[in-house]
Amino acid sequence: MKNISSNRSFFKTFLFVSFAVLFACQSSGQENQTFTTSGETVEINVISKETYQIMEHFGASDAWSGQFVGLWPNQKKNSIAELLFSNESDADGNPKGIGLSLWRFNVGAGSAEQGEQSGIRDEWRRAESFLSTDGSYDWSKQAGQVWFATAAQEFGVGKLLIFSNSPPVSMTKTGKAFAKDGESNLSVEKYEDFGEYLAQVVKGLTEKGLMVDYVSPVNEPQWDWSDGGQEGTPFWNNEIGGIVKALDYALDKNNLNTKIDVAEAGKINYLYEQADKNGRGEQISNFFNPESSNFIGDLKHVSRSISAHSYFTTSPYESAVRQRESLRSALNEIDGLSYWMSEYCILGGNGGEMNGNGRDLGIDPALYLAKVIHNDLTVSNASAWHWWLAISPYNYKDGLIYIDKEKADGNFYESKMLWALGNYSRFIRPGYQRLGVEINNQEKQSPEFLASAYQSADKSEVVLVIVNSGIKEMKMHLYEDGISNPIRSVYITSKDKDLELVEIDLALDYLTIPARSILTVVTEK
Repeated sequence: MKNISSNRSFFKTFLFVSFAVLFACQSSGQENQTFTTSGETVEINVISKETYQIMEHFGASDAWSGQFVGLWPNQKKNSIAELLFSNESDADGNPKGIGLSLWRFNVGAGSAEQGEQSGIRDEWRRAESFLSTDGSYDWSKQAGQVWFATAAQEFGVGKLLIFSNSPPVSMTKTGKAFAKDGESNLSVEKYEDFGEYLAQVVKGLTEKGLMVDYVSPVNEPQWDWSDGGQEGTPFWNNEIGGIVKALDYALDKNNLNTKIDVAEAGKINYLYEQADKNGRGEQISNFFNPESSNFIGDLKHVSRSISAHSYFTTSPYESAVRQRESLRSALNEIDGLSYWMSEYCILGGNGGEMNGNGRDLGIDPALYLAKVIHNDLTVSNASAWHWWLAISPYNYKDGLIYIDKEKADGNFYESKMLWALGNYSRFIRPGYQRLGVEINNQEKQSPEFLASAYQSADKSEVVLVIVNSGIKEMKMHLYEDGISNPIRSVYITSKDKDLELVEIDLALDYLTIPARSILTVVTEK
């Protein structure tokens, strides 16, 4: 494993592209051919009149390591923050960080204060609470997390979201931060208290100089959360509706402009079907259809978006696409409703495609991640995409940056997944709009070779992200509406490159995309 406190290699890869006007895709003579990844030259055509969602943000969360790493020595935690948040480049033009545009802050339920009596076995998965048992607020708590939220703001991260896995232990039925027997851990009588508590957290963080843009009151309400693995509680849809109404009232009463994010579904299919969770599924229609008894879409503070997690729905590839097509169809039934993919890391066996077990800093999980992002953005039209653990101490594929599991100090290690996400987050900025893409005159793309395009709000540039997970390099001609545009810059993530700037040779009339790599291409209009 490479400790990223050492110097990064700035060795530059040479890829090639022409600025000359090339033939239009329609004249390629490949109209009736099937696109494969057998090493042939391909033509990518960006269709500027084919517009889709406007991107809002890319994010990651501080759970659970932020509480400790935010108290590490300054040099190390500053270096980690730079990797996550920076939009700057070094002297060689290589990005210093992945430029996240949203940071997720885990509002703890107080299991950390309970210690071993909390019933949560792993100390790193316990969390402090700003609310003391006597009903007062202690704003010195969660200091490490506050440090990271402040650092994010100083680096220019534009949005802050706070999320709750469980209500404070002083409000829960069990007196702990996890549930019992799969029943929700908050009684109806406590909804107003919980809403007021979250509003007070927003106010308290604001007084620390942190503007809270969104609050997410429930997390993966479909799961049981009775095993003590972490803070968490299930909820029925009608309970979520009641909590959101109470929170909306509390935000309004306290003159706050924060928006409410719902409902962080455990899988994307719970948004459009009941599946195996009757009363906890069909959340799009439950919350945003005016005829539903759980309708909350007209509340002042409810965001005009709905969120879910991509877990358990990413493999096999064909199934992943079908499920996202179903999600998109359900979203289209509600005017003006956008979709956030608000949490993901690589879990489970994924049909044998990628096992979540075992830390892997290499390119294999990075390529898998890039394909997941591509499908979430291009099939389900997600306007936001958020990773789970920004900083992980675990032997699992759940981290962008990995650390030694040491509370006071330790080493940290970059993963290729960090830079794979950076191929998107660093260059596709809030306000960019996704455009249509054809490869060899076809909209359908091969799982081994994927391309998506995004145009800046002022239409001055187009960003393409190309994922070549095949074993052969590809030669590519690039067009917009059949005409080539000047290429400003190219960045690569591969086995031995971490989002590095590529030198461009104008002598050749194609761009070479190495095997098993992710490329970001920025063109000028």
